[in-house]
Amino acid sequence: MDAAFTTEQSEIRRTLHTALSRGVPPGPPGPGGHAAGPGYDAGLWARLADGLGLPGLALDEAYGGVGCGTVELALACEEVGRALVPLPLFATAGLAAPLITALGSERQRTTLLPAIARGALTATLAVPGGGLATALALTGDNADGAWAGGGRAGGVQARPDGEGGWLLYGEAAQVLDGHGAGLLLVAAHAGGFARGRTLLFLVRADTARGLRRTRWTALDETRPQARVELRDALAELLGDDPDADVAAALAATGRTAAALLAAEAAGAAEAALDRTVAYVKEREQFGRAIGSFQAVKHRLADLYARVQSARSAAYYAAWDPGAGGLALAQCLEALRIVTGEAIQLHGGIGFTWEHEAHLYFKRAASDELLFGPVHRLRARAAETAGLFVPAAGTRKAVGV
Repeated sequence: MDAAFTTEQSEIRRTLHTALSRGVPPGPPGPGGHAAGPGYDAGLWARLADGLGLPGLALDEAYGGVGCGTVELALACEEVGRALVPLPLFATAGLAAPLITALGSERQRTTLLPAIARGALTATLAVPGGGLATALALTGDNADGAWAGGGRAGGVQARPDGEGGWLLYGEAAQVLDGHGAGLLLVAAHAGGFARGRTLLFLVRADTARGLRRTRWTALDETRPQARVELRDALAELLGDDPDADVAAALAATGRTAAALLAAEAAGAAEAALDRTVAYVKEREQFGRAIGSFQAVKHRLADLYARVQSARSAAYYAAWDPGAGGLALAQCLEALRIVTGEAIQLHGGIGFTWEHEAHLYFKRAASDELLFGPVHRLRARAAETAGLFVPAAGTRKAVGV
């Protein structure tokens, strides 16, 4: 394995770092804030799409993409996480685009992916309830489809409309960038309880009737979430095969998504540490900078080692997405610890809710609630690796 970045990869990082260095602070929900629009700076998104091809970094050139891979997209996510700029990059390029590529028909791919690549269309994945981590097989097995409703009350149910289309009924409560995305990939249960299966459907926000979207006042304002209500909304099946293995496609997408989220978390952790180091060099106590105290140096050294370890795990997962779940656990843990220490080391000002340290702290808490917790990510990684499989000929202990 060659751990060195190529010239092209380094240029992607440098360009994005320059473009996002000033950041775009999130506006409060309500009139005048991001809730009144798409939830991000549309002008910035258009510039990044035109100049860098950001939404299409990992898409094939045949569909208008740049033709790079997960490593390049992870480096972009690291810079987005460092600046905490609200952008629909993860939802569009990390969740929706890979599923369209894996399951979509050729007509759907040639229609949707070029629009995504040039930034004209944003998309997201809508999963019923709070089951996004389960649907992506990050914290548990997704094969039974229970997270999509299981044919019972709740979730999202799909039925044919008699004219070759489908009607969806139900709601998804935590949809990333769901209030502004132009295209929704909705996971729904079809076929009733006896012969039910989980399928993915395309819902165009500009033409679908029976669709209502409401932005939540979320803990992390830099990662907007919405409730999506579907009341017999007209939808199109993703792909031509109703028997496609949707669970396997979601699990594969989940591995890549975990690598991207790990890179985001590593970038955010490093930014929070950099801001803390800069602050302790300036803040004086007893006539000297508090960063000169040995106890503060030791705490910062521990945080630096944790951040570097998290970055190494994130880069490895970008190279091998199979390690995405474990890398995500390590990076989320590092982000939680670093941001908590950052608030402490900022002293009294760090405890004010409006201070930027809380933006990173809220990102840490929100991501662990959405995609974790850390111990479940690690347990799932261990289960997938077969560490919990009993040896042949042994009996499971009673009560274990």
